[in-house]
This record gives sequence, structure tokens and C-alpha cells, in this order.
Amino acid sequence: MKKWFVIWIILLGWIEVADARQVSKIRPTEKEDACKAYMVVEGATGKILEGENTHLKWPPASITKLMSAYVIMEKLSKGELQLTDTITVSREASKMGGSQVFLKQGEAFTIEDLMKAMLVASGNDAAYALAEHAAGSKERFIELMNEKAKNLNMQDTEFHSVHGLPPSHDEPDDLTSCHDLTLLARELLKYPKLLEWTSIQTETFRGGTFIMTNHNKLLGRMSGVDGLKTGYYRKAGYNVVVTARRGGLRLIAVVMGGADARTRDRIAEEKLKAGFAAYEMANIVNKGDVIEKDIMVPNGELRKIKGIAKESFSYPVPRNKKGAIKKETNLPEKIEAEIKQGQPIGEMTIKLDNEIIGKVEIISPVRVPKAGYWLRIKRAVGLGA
Repeated sequence: MKKWFVIWIILLGWIEVADARQVSKIRPTEKEDACKAYMVVEGATGKILEGENTHLKWPPASITKLMSAYVIMEKLSKGELQLTDTITVSREASKMGGSQVFLKQGEAFTIEDLMKAMLVASGNDAAYALAEHAAGSKERFIELMNEKAKNLNMQDTEFHSVHGLPPSHDEPDDLTSCHDLTLLARELLKYPKLLEWTSIQTETFRGGTFIMTNHNKLLGRMSGVDGLKTGYYRKAGYNVVVTARRGGLRLIAVVMGGADARTRDRIAEEKLKAGFAAYEMANIVNKGDVIEKDIMVPNGELRKIKGIAKESFSYPVPRNKKGAIKKETNLPEKIEAEIKQGQPIGEMTIKLDNEIIGKVEIISPVRVPKAGYWLRIKRAVGLGA
């Protein structure tokens, strides 16, 4: 009896294991359920900290508006547009669906008003009105969006709308990737005004009669978050490009195809927190740092000089590897005058674990003219410096 009982227990265990294996074959993993792709990079250098399916082409939905914002910001920086310029709403702009600030035909708003409406409230009508004004037509503005994407080497990207709304049956989706959106986000970070807008949680519109609420719920929930944009429609799932800064370290996280808004935000927050915990921005070289090696100038008014770093260099380094950073200088033993102030005279190579992470040019801190006739004579007889 005891023997048969043991056999029965073993058989049940085998069946349970077999069932578990079968279920594992058909049940998606939690990661597969959670999102389609994600990526985390450091903002200044673009160093990739983590990612999965980073080149997967995916509909960005309203994140499309970040490229619309980039086109506008470039035009503002060139003086082609002004924030105070007034835009009169067209009939087409007033007919946009989805997220909107309910623009009416004939209403007039400044570019700054409509940029806030596009980036805070994700107003499709605001995006359309801005596009018409900036390029003359929606079609020409989309051409500009794709030109900018090409210039930024966003090879996974194609835009067919100015706002990211789901396309009609005979039109293609906007497409991009986590990789490409990090490239775009890094460019947008060059515009402090844009971060000022994307960090707004609530804002009034139309004289205070309409309250705009930012869809990025990580604002105020996670310290350091100040942008950038969320996006959603059914096929695209829940997407976000979020950036946060702590100390000298700024990170960008992109999540695409999230199962729901809460899951998308959780993934982005976890990835950012992990990045901040693991990395710090190491200030490796400061502009003007003196390189402690004498370079002889046999025919110069100065007999020797020390080079200086032309620019500063910082890099996101794992917290446990700061001691692994090495700086190697490549400088000549001597150099002929005349030497101009700021003239390149060598190079510093920065390595982490024997991998080159950056290079800094070494320049002369001063002008060194050729030595005159009498100075050369004095030196010849041992009287000159």
C-alpha cells in the first residue's frame, strides 16, 4: 500500500511539472505583457544604460508632437517665429478630434499659448494650428518633420501626421523607435523653454475658462522629472518619453507599447531610479586644466610651456568604477615657435576599463613668438632664460 502511495505522489508531481511547462509555453512573460520596448540613456552623452527592442518600429501616438515641437523650436531659435506671434485658428484646426483644447475657428492665440496647449494638454487642434502657421500647410510641416528626423539620423522614423492621431483606414501610421526618440529628446533638451512647458502639471487656457492637465503623471511623483510627453491610442498602446535630472546626471527613459498607463509609468520610473542608483556624472576634465608635462620650445621666447584642456569632459560612470577612469596624454617633446594662443598641441584620451569614452584637445595657453636675434645670442652664451 505504501509503495503504491509513493508511486501516486511521484506521478502527480510529474503531471504538475508537465502542466507548468505547457503553461509556460503559451503564457506571455510579465515583461512581454508590460511593454513592447524600452530604453534608458544619459542625456548629455547619449550613453545607453539599458534597453530592449530599442529599434522596434512602433506608433508613437501623441509623442509625435515632440517632433512638431522641435520644428517650432528651431524656427524660434532662428528668429523665423516669435513666441508672441498670433495664430488665427482655421476651420481645419477646429475640427480635430481626440485630446484638444477645443479651439474655435477665428480664435487667436500666441505661439506660446498653443505650444503649452500642445505639450501640456496634448491638444491635437493646437498642434494642427501651429503646423499650418509655421509651414503654410499641414503637408509642408510633415515634410519638415521628416527632414528633421533624417538630419537627426532617426532611421526608424516616418511621420504622416502633425499630432499622432490614429490614421484613417487608407493612411499609414506614424512610426518611430525608442532609439530614435532618445535622439529627439536629447535635441529638445537644448531648449530650456521647452522643459519649462513640459514640466507644467496644470495650466489655465482661454483666459482661465479651461484647465489643462498634463498626462505625464510622473511629474510631481518622482523627484527630478521635468518632461517630456506621453502618447496613447489602442494600436500604439501606452507610450512615454520621460526625462529627469538629479545632481549633474540627466536621464531619458522611453517606454513604448505599454499594457496600460500605470504599467508604462511604473516601468519608466523603475528604469530611471535604477539608472540614478547605478550611475553618477563624473566630472573628469575641467576646461583650462593644466597638463603637467613640459613641452620644449627651442626657438621660442618661452623655452617651455604646459598645455591646457580646451574643454570640460563629464561622463556617466558606474558608481563602483570611478577609480577605473584613466587619462592618457599624447604630447610632443618639443614644438617649434611661433605658437598661437589656443593652438592645438596634443590630445588627452579618457578610458574606462580600457575602453575609450572620450577625447579632449590640449591647447597652448599662451602665444609664444619666435625668439629674437639678441635673445638667441644670450642663450648661446648662457645668459638668456
